[in-house]
Amino acid sequence: MESTPVTPSRRSKRFQPLVTPVKTDSFVDRTVIWTDAPCYIRPTVYEDYQVLQEDEGWQPGPGVQTVFRKSFKRTKNTAPASRKGMSGRGSTIETETFEVGDTVLVKTQSTRHPSVGVIASMWEFQGKDIREDGSPQMMVRVHWFQHPSELPRIRAKREHLENEVYFTLASQAILPPSCILSHCTISEVPQTAPTARKRSNWISATAEENKIFYCRLAIESRSNIYYEFHWAAHKQQALGSSNEDLANGTCWHVAVETTPSRRRAKKRTKLQDITEESGDDPVRDRDYENDELPSEPDDHLIPSVVDDVSDNETALSGPIDDIPKTPSRKRKHALSTPKSTPSKKRAPKLAAPTPHSKAALRKRSRKAPTIRVPPPNLAQEHYNQLQNFPPDPWLRAMHVLHVAARPDVLPCREEEYSRVLRTVEDLLEEGSGGCVYISGVPGTGKTATVHAIVRELKRMAENNETNPFTYVEINGLRIPEPSAAYNLLWETVSGHDVASDGHLKNSSKEALKQLTKHFSAGARAGPAGHACVVLMDELDQLVTAKQDVVYNFFNWPTIAGSKLVVIAVANTMDLPERVMTGRVRSRLGMIRINFQPYTTQQLEKIVHARLKEAKEGLEEPADVINADGVKFAAMKVSSISGDARRVLDICRRAVELVHPRRRAARTEDVKEVIKVLQNSPTAAYLRDCSLHERIMLASLLRCIKREGVEEIKWGEIENQHIMYVEALTSEGDPSRKPTPEELGLVLDSLVASRAMIVEDGVNAIRKSPRERRVILNLEQTEVERVLSEVGGRSWATALGVGA
Repeated sequence: MESTPVTPSRRSKRFQPLVTPVKTDSFVDRTVIWTDAPCYIRPTVYEDYQVLQEDEGWQPGPGVQTVFRKSFKRTKNTAPASRKGMSGRGSTIETETFEVGDTVLVKTQSTRHPSVGVIASMWEFQGKDIREDGSPQMMVRVHWFQHPSELPRIRAKREHLENEVYFTLASQAILPPSCILSHCTISEVPQTAPTARKRSNWISATAEENKIFYCRLAIESRSNIYYEFHWAAHKQQALGSSNEDLANGTCWHVAVETTPSRRRAKKRTKLQDITEESGDDPVRDRDYENDELPSEPDDHLIPSVVDDVSDNETALSGPIDDIPKTPSRKRKHALSTPKSTPSKKRAPKLAAPTPHSKAALRKRSRKAPTIRVPPPNLAQEHYNQLQNFPPDPWLRAMHVLHVAARPDVLPCREEEYSRVLRTVEDLLEEGSGGCVYISGVPGTGKTATVHAIVRELKRMAENNETNPFTYVEINGLRIPEPSAAYNLLWETVSGHDVASDGHLKNSSKEALKQLTKHFSAGARAGPAGHACVVLMDELDQLVTAKQDVVYNFFNWPTIAGSKLVVIAVANTMDLPERVMTGRVRSRLGMIRINFQPYTTQQLEKIVHARLKEAKEGLEEPADVINADGVKFAAMKVSSISGDARRVLDICRRAVELVHPRRRAARTEDVKEVIKVLQNSPTAAYLRDCSLHERIMLASLLRCIKREGVEEIKWGEIENQHIMYVEALTSEGDPSRKPTPEELGLVLDSLVASRAMIVEDGVNAIRKSPRERRVILNLEQTEVERVLSEVGGRSWATALGVGA
């Protein structure tokens, strides 16, 4: 059967499974042969060769046709266990036939387990000059099922049965026959009781257990909405479709009613009762976050099951002679044979969401306010410690004013919070990738605001108020080198469980290779592709000479179907223009948000908000610091840097100063604290240090933050010192790199001043000089503050004094 030519159209790949590039030869398999005659032939359209065109630039010649078939046979040699790796003597030849409609295990990029799918269609190309050797290019379209382990980790949790899978609404992939591993069975009858087994237990099951799966629900994995589904009926209906629909694969899609259905509410009574009765299963519909469902659902906001008109007419048919009615005029009808009208094709029933998915759809239909305030996380350690404090206003005030205390309520950042949250939420709802660049001087609340946003997104996803996602945080100061960011991202994308299995042993180069395959176009990598949010904090520390790390992280979100959302946080607003090349700047997009330094009024509001928090739960608490004192400290800090941590430290020290006197701190006390901070012995010593002594202290601080430990090898400090010579020297400073002997003299000077301490003892003497460990003997925050004030903006950025 042939059809008329149609104009090729480029189908969007958004919301499709992630893909990996393949070569044209991958679709040529000499062990596979067709077993039936062509069932449908049509001129080749773009959708047929889309994979080949995107990977290899393949284009069909004139007159090329697409020939669809319904089965193929694969042969393979199997040798006995004792003869594996030896010659082929004694081996047997096994054949396996695959047909359209067979459920199969599919090899994907994931190394954990194969994916499950159903063969939707298969075809080859015929025509002149297809291949010189005459071997056909065989393609198989697979419609995916999804296992719970392939879903995003941050989502509304629900119990599932062992080996349970969900049928995707419209997620398909075009693969070579070699990706088909074996047959599997999909059953509508559960084999076992509900289980709470770990993610890795599916892998530890036997081969026979991994070939029997249970399916009772369809899923829209992007939004985590489940629908009532009957696999056997759906398969029978799909296989009964026309050859054209089978060739396109659209007959396997699950139709869902999303239009308002208020007019047909009365006709849905019977079907609605059936749906509610099926929702009584505690295993199927249990949702810990939404155990109670509204008694009167808004039917016009949710999808529903709508049957055919013929079924409704049947339900209304019956004896109606006893019903009074208006007499109608009789008409004479000619005796003639009635003409038969062609029957219309019955539309498939529309799948209805489960009861808790209906509740989720109602939640998402509510419009959020324009500006949202971040909710406090009362389970945070900061709040738990405050509850255990004695009812002393001064002690509680010193606790909340400490820089290390990070309450979740962020005054004066509501607008930035709402803008970033709305941007990331829109990207998750669209299922597309994107990049958000956040900049601002240190101490303006960038990292704290982003953490509050991620916490709110997690809460929304767990309550089914937004689309699910996975999350990973990459801090430039906590990884040994910039390329280590690839390993962290790949562990998250691949679904590796770090908590139970530890970190992967792959190198950064291997992780980059896997990520490139994961986000690029080509043969499908399975149904496990979902949205991923990456927080790249301290972006300044990830910039390398080649800028490949930053470029890759900003380039991957631009690839169609990547669903990668990158939130980049840096201390400098002009970092892309000042450091990055043109190719990196082109990947940043237009979503840029700058955090301005705090003003005097904003700093006052921040301090008063924390003091109010310290008074909660106390009866008639006394004031610990006057409003004039807070205003004076805010004015001094806002005139210099606008760093909120600085004003908090000043107010905390002022409260600590007046604590023994049991009175409120006044402006004079604040002035005294500021004077002491500026003229402390540590500050005076650091201001008198030479250039290379200050660079060495900055190098030690950088290594401490990067390694996460206080003891640093001397060789690492030497390497960091050489790197900082170019970055921290100004025009009037000497730019010559010191020799190892000169660096040893600088270290001896700092050790003699007790600013640093070098490892000593018998074991230390046996080590090489570069292996001996060094620790800082000064207060780290004080050293960061003074070096930033003396060196300026470049020093503050290099020290990583972030928000």
